[in-house]
Amino acid sequence: QLQPVETGGGLVQPGGSLRLSCAASTLDYYGIGWFRQAPGKERDGVACIHSSNGESYYTDSVKGRFTVSIDNAKNTVYLQMNSLKPDDTAVYYCAADSPPVYYCSVDQTDYDYWGQGTQVTVSS
Repeated sequence: QLQPVETGGGLVQPGGSLRLSCAASTLDYYGIGWFRQAPGKERDGVACIHSSNGESYYTDSVKGRFTVSIDNAKNTVYLQMNSLKPDDTAVYYCAADSPPVYYCSVDQTDYDYWGQGTQVTVSS
């Protein structure tokens, strides 16, 4: 069973950067999504990437600030977060959508395997 593991969370000042990693035993042909849940709010989609063709998608709230990438040799997906804002504070989760995956999605219901989450706090 695929078990994604997120790392890289922490405390950062507004305007700063963090890079989250999501590692798994394999990512071949999977869709990988990043989601976040802020205190008192529902979990929302952030970005996704298709492991095979590199297609990616970003929600409007992070477009231009966050970049998702993949290192297939390491079976790891990264979420580079720049220009962080206090509103980005949340627990960030990565998830895997089992193949066949035709396009990546930020719909949580498409995802089969979830990591445990990593806390990102943006505060001065």
